[in-house]
Amino acid sequence: MFSYHGVTDLAQIIGMAVAPVFLLAGIAGFLNVMSARLGRIIDRARVVEVRVARVSGDKRVISEREMTSLWRRVDIIQYSIALCATAGLLVCALIAAIFIAALWQLSADTLIVGLFVLALVLLIFSLLGLLNEIRLATRSLRAGFEYSEADAA
Repeated sequence: MFSYHGVTDLAQIIGMAVAPVFLLAGIAGFLNVMSARLGRIIDRARVVEVRVARVSGDKRVISEREMTSLWRRVDIIQYSIALCATAGLLVCALIAAIFIAALWQLSADTLIVGLFVLALVLLIFSLLGLLNEIRLATRSLRAGFEYSEADAA
C-alpha cells in the first residue's frame, strides 16, 4: 500500500484521509437535520397527547390517528439516525485504517474499500428513511386539515 518515510509521506497520508473527512462532515449535517426533525416530531406528539386527553368523538379519532402517524415517524427517523451514525462510525474507522495501514505498511485496500462502500450503503438507506419520514409528514397534513374543519363545524 504505502510506506512511511517522513513528513512528505505523512502529508500524502493526510491528503488521502481528507476525502473521507468531507464525507464525515456531510454525514454530520444529515444527522443535524434528522435530529432537528426528531425534536419537532416529539414536540408535536406532546401537543397531540394533550389534545387526545381533552377531546372526544371524531376529534379524538383524528387526534389518535395523528398520534399514530407521529409515532411511526419517530420510529423511521430514529432508524435513519442510527444508520447515519453507523455510517459516520464506519467513515471514522476508514480514516483510522488509512493511517494505520500507511504507518505500519499493511495492505488494507480491501478493508478500506469495504468500509467506504458499507458507509455509503448505510447512508443511502438512512436518506431513504428520511425521505419516507418526510412523505409521511406531508401525508399527515390532511389529518390536521380534517381536525380544523371538524373544529369549525
